[in-house]
Amino acid sequence: MSEQRYTNPPARFERPSAGSLLILVAFVAFLAWSISAAGISVPELLTGLPNMAKIASEMVPPATDRIVPMMHSVLVTFQMALVGTLIGILVSLPLAVLMSRNHTPHATVRSVIRSLVSFIRTTPDLAWALFFVASVGLGPFAGTLTLVMDTIGFCARFFAESIEEVDDGPPEALAAIGASRLSVIVCATLPMAMPSLVNTGLFALEKAVRSSVVLGLVGAGGIGAELATSMELFRFDQAATIILTIFLLVLGVEKVSSRARMSLLKKRQ
Repeated sequence: MSEQRYTNPPARFERPSAGSLLILVAFVAFLAWSISAAGISVPELLTGLPNMAKIASEMVPPATDRIVPMMHSVLVTFQMALVGTLIGILVSLPLAVLMSRNHTPHATVRSVIRSLVSFIRTTPDLAWALFFVASVGLGPFAGTLTLVMDTIGFCARFFAESIEEVDDGPPEALAAIGASRLSVIVCATLPMAMPSLVNTGLFALEKAVRSSVVLGLVGAGGIGAELATSMELFRFDQAATIILTIFLLVLGVEKVSSRARMSLLKKRQ
């Protein structure tokens, strides 16, 4: 009869090193400081609950006296998102090619383009909106330009990653028979990356629809301007109608986008 050998079970937690413990303590201290700086106050929250209830009661029933201008603003919001996304995607494609490792003409070009896209991506939408409102004036044009920049910051990065993940076989085969760099990109790389590019583009459209609502708050056109006006005039019943229309718009775009992505996935399979 063989002897049974017992081993000690592994420790549930490893003893942290002095450096890790110091980092944890510093993080907890910074988190506590951040909570204090954020002004979180339970008494103020409890005091504000009756006001929230009053505003919510004034939102019911939603007003329909300005339903036609509201629907027009919703349409403008979607048009801004659609045009801004489309232009942003068209600009993102060449930028993505230039910043991809397998197709960039030079490492310096790739570094410069990546830095430019990173700058566009890290600049907040409202900052772009204020810049374009000051440049071209109030209205949908400023909002559309803002959404173009937002789409470039979002799509160029993911487009570049999709292009870098393409199998090198077909592009190298075309290059071997004398195809130009542009022909290789157009005829091999982009078609192979197209499902991922379309998927990213659909997500960008969803993102643009949600962002376009906020842009109206700073005068960049769309339904956000209607919402800001209703809140300033204390017409909470109109604000409720606007919120419902925004919800239906975003939900509709997400549903259509999800169906398109599912259809694309089935075709890939």
